[in-house]
Amino acid sequence: MSHADERSPHGEVTVDRIELSAELLGADDRSATADVAEYALWLGDDALILSQQLGMWIARAPELEEDVALANIALDLLGHARSFLHYAGTADGRSEDDLAYWRDEDGFRCAWLFAQPNGDFAHTIARQLAASVYQYELYSSLQASSDETLAAIAAKAVKEVEYHRDHAVQWTLRLAGGTEESRERMLRAVADVWPYVDELFRDEPVIDRLEGIAARPSALRAPFDSVVDAVLAEAGIDRPAGFVSSGGGRRGTHFPTLGYLLAEMQVLARQHPGASW
Repeated sequence: MSHADERSPHGEVTVDRIELSAELLGADDRSATADVAEYALWLGDDALILSQQLGMWIARAPELEEDVALANIALDLLGHARSFLHYAGTADGRSEDDLAYWRDEDGFRCAWLFAQPNGDFAHTIARQLAASVYQYELYSSLQASSDETLAAIAAKAVKEVEYHRDHAVQWTLRLAGGTEESRERMLRAVADVWPYVDELFRDEPVIDRLEGIAARPSALRAPFDSVVDAVLAEAGIDRPAGFVSSGGGRRGTHFPTLGYLLAEMQVLARQHPGASW
């Protein structure tokens, strides 16, 4: 889909036009509790790390249109990350920048899936398929949250993630049904990514304390599987079984690649603290 296509939900997007006030619907004076802030970090860190990963494809994607498409998806995710991190920071007075640039690796709460290496284009698409289907089900559920700020962010995010999901589905089918080489790469990518899917649906103790506020991860598994199984069936790919990653990202234990990714993402802020344009 061309970014200029009138069906695109993105419109004209640049970093300076991502308005937090619109996403939070005027809720800037509402502070998150410690548990809500922890949950908001889950969601904000997932989106932030995935945004950083996709940004690395700019000028490297297999087609010019994919440079634009992946950049737009990355910008959407950056907007989601800013909203969730802004809200998380209201619990202790930290800004979204504080949370993005001044936490060390063990302070992040992203699941291991989001820190998986970009690999080749097929690996990025396999990761996107899992991530976008998960986020779509997550935000669809979170719209009913009794926390007005989380519900408002989810209501905006779900519209954009629906496009991300469609993009990943179409590329999965295209690669699986293309050349012998593209199919082999897609099969390998799905097999490599799938051990990290299970962590997304594990209920950590904080979820029990946020009944009616958080979307229960385990409840998202059935709708996720329904969508993914249909896509993989159409692509002629068997859902991988066997090894499942231990994970631990929600508790600050991370896949080895996250440290390198954070070093690149945070280097400018840390070398020039307090700098502004």
